Amino acid sequence: MNDIFQAGADDVEIIQRERCFSGFYNLDRFRLRHRLFRGGMGAEIERELFVRHDAVCVLPYDPQRDEVVLVEQFRVGAMAHGDNPWLVETVAGLIDKDEQPEEVARRESIEEAGLELGELWPVSVYYPSPGGSTERIHLYVGRCSSINAGGVFGLEEEGEDIRAAVWSLDNALQALRDGRIDNAATIIALQWLALNRDEIREAWI
Repeated sequence: MNDIFQAGADDVEIIQRERCFSGFYNLDRFRLRHRLFRGGMGAEIERELFVRHDAVCVLPYDPQRDEVVLVEQFRVGAMAHGDNPWLVETVAGLIDKDEQPEEVARRESIEEAGLELGELWPVSVYYPSPGGSTERIHLYVGRCSSINAGGVFGLEEEGEDIRAAVWSLDNALQALRDGRIDNAATIIALQWLALNRDEIREAWI
């Protein structure tokens, strides 16, 4: 059986929603019950929810040179976990204004990597942590020229200090295998590009 459960209006009962913290991000606490696979409603449960904007991630790719542009920046979550807090990532930004995801991808590519993107190829829209966050990721591969790409970018008023660098796609995939690239959006984008490289290059060259 491969059918996915489709929720109806009566399958989740929200008993209480409480705002615990309000800032750039918000934290809500829910008391709720939901439908069980075996039938009937389950017992009341309590869950905290990290409420944040959706985000856009884009992997700039030069199909002629078979190169990607990746950015490196400080991430407090990795620091708190005890890992190296400078992560190699895709270009990324939040949809926190009246913008479409494609507009965010293009704006962030200029701000974080100094790149003007051509065509955008949608890869996926997904929840990175649905057990506790509302955030969805809109993931793209964007056509670019990697000639003379690279440097230090970011908006000073937002505390950004971002280094962009050109990688051959093969070297980026090896870094993924070695565990040097260890964040979800970049892993997904690189794996998708590896699977679809021939189609992308045929379409964009």
